[in-house]
Amino acid sequence: MYDLTSQPVNMINSSPPLLHHYGELARLPPQVPTPERNDLPDGTVLMEEYGQLPLIDLSCLSSTNEKVRLACADAICRASSEWGFFQVVNHGISPELIRNMRREQVKLFQTPFDKKATCGVLNNSYRWGTPTATCPKQFSWSEAFHIPISKVFEQACYGEFSSLREVMVEFAAAMSKLARLLAGVLAENVGHPRGVFESTCQESNCFLRLNRYPACPISSEISGLVPHTDSDYLTILSQDEVGGLQLMKDSKWVAVKPNPDALIVNIGDLSQAWSNDIYKSVEHRVMANREKERYSIAYFLCPSYDSLIGSCREPSSIYRKFTFGEYRNQVQEDVKRTGRKIGLPRFLL
Repeated sequence: MYDLTSQPVNMINSSPPLLHHYGELARLPPQVPTPERNDLPDGTVLMEEYGQLPLIDLSCLSSTNEKVRLACADAICRASSEWGFFQVVNHGISPELIRNMRREQVKLFQTPFDKKATCGVLNNSYRWGTPTATCPKQFSWSEAFHIPISKVFEQACYGEFSSLREVMVEFAAAMSKLARLLAGVLAENVGHPRGVFESTCQESNCFLRLNRYPACPISSEISGLVPHTDSDYLTILSQDEVGGLQLMKDSKWVAVKPNPDALIVNIGDLSQAWSNDIYKSVEHRVMANREKERYSIAYFLCPSYDSLIGSCREPSSIYRKFTFGEYRNQVQEDVKRTGRKIGLPRFLL
């Protein structure tokens, strides 16, 4: 790890001021226990491999051939169980829309830091770094806008960024449609109707997150986003060509090679709990790049905070029932107290 403790924190200009915050953390003595090598799960190997996620052609779901449709659905469910991650092509979101969304995203993040932090754009959802971090290992070298989908449609949220609204509304609608298609396939596989999540996962409950990971020339060991699982039903990710996303597979970090034609889908904690561990919510992270900034956009399929998360296999459930709000509060409490997300193990019976 690059040693910042003997360097001036202003040695490199960064916007947002990630370096300054990281440098301050590097000077502090540890305040809470943090995951070290011997804190990782038994058998975890700290090495990286390059892997190809399962690649699924979603056009097969609308095939006139029943065997083709069933094989596609089976591939989705098998990847969700064995990997917790997969890629989809022919997903129905046009390359032009993705390019336009990326263009507007870049324009937004190129706005000076002071303005992004104070202008209130996108429901005042701008964030950077990790405010709760108490040591460098907990720090994420990134900035983001985390927007409730309900606010995406409000013109007042955009201020002077008027060209962003039209593209973002169309992009959010397309991602929502795709998320519900995939959730329906996963539900049907365990004996439930495709529309089982429609009543709880309304648009007003879901989120869109615009991410920027600035180049980090001080170290290749710094996380753009620290290891975590997603606290939702499923996530759909559109990323650029830079790379940096890694997931835990067979006790190894696997680096995902970007595919310009594909979107990435990963299973969230709620799907793992609801499916009784049939589907897997897998730990993943983003590593910072020394030379290039990285952009991505994530759509999170979430229920309302008062939605009760049970099991599709009642009464033989692995987890006790909990509301989404209860789960989020527990995650936030654990992060504040220990510096890390504990997640579903808290709710095991």
